[in-house]
Amino acid sequence: MINTSRCLVAACAAACLIFGAGCEYLRQDMANQPKNKALSPSPFFEDGRSERPLVENTVARGSLANDELLVPKDSNNFPLPVNLAMVERGQERYNIFCSPCHGFQGDGNGMVAMRGMKRPPSYHQDRLRQAPNGYIYDVMANGFGQMLGYSAQIPPRDRWAIIAYIRALQLSRNAKATDLPAELREKLNQSGSSGEKQGGEKQGGTNDSTGGSF
Repeated sequence: MINTSRCLVAACAAACLIFGAGCEYLRQDMANQPKNKALSPSPFFEDGRSERPLVENTVARGSLANDELLVPKDSNNFPLPVNLAMVERGQERYNIFCSPCHGFQGDGNGMVAMRGMKRPPSYHQDRLRQAPNGYIYDVMANGFGQMLGYSAQIPPRDRWAIIAYIRALQLSRNAKATDLPAELREKLNQSGSSGEKQGGEKQGGTNDSTGGSF
């Protein structure tokens, strides 16, 4: 009886050793896998280094923070000179990338919204009229809400061109006559006077008692 018990114990011990070694050999989870730690040597590469140098012409993570065209989100600076060529370029890029959702007039009535998608806010509301340029630049690059970022499609210089055109759209609906140059105010006054004159005249040379233009 004693010999039988000793044999069973020995057999169990041998089985444990065999299965334990087998489990350790078959274990291939995240805790025990072939990998290279940072800066550890590696025979895979000719120079023996596991840490590889940067590929030529690649952009390192965080390097955009050093871009001279990048401004803080709360900044209202404009890093490029604004001229007619830039606004026209912005209009072209806006019509391509922005108008499908925001509409050609910036009021949010684009073709996407007309087909049932969520309507974006109008650029002519006070919140976006007063939003800093840096905020619009950040949203254009990184996205906001349902809008995806356009950093891959629109380079930084074109983003600023689009911002210039958006500001022109906003100004078109909120400009005052006193803000116009003197020659434009004079043309505006002349067109208004001629309109009133034409509206006040009637066929046969008699004046319309109601007057005014239509």
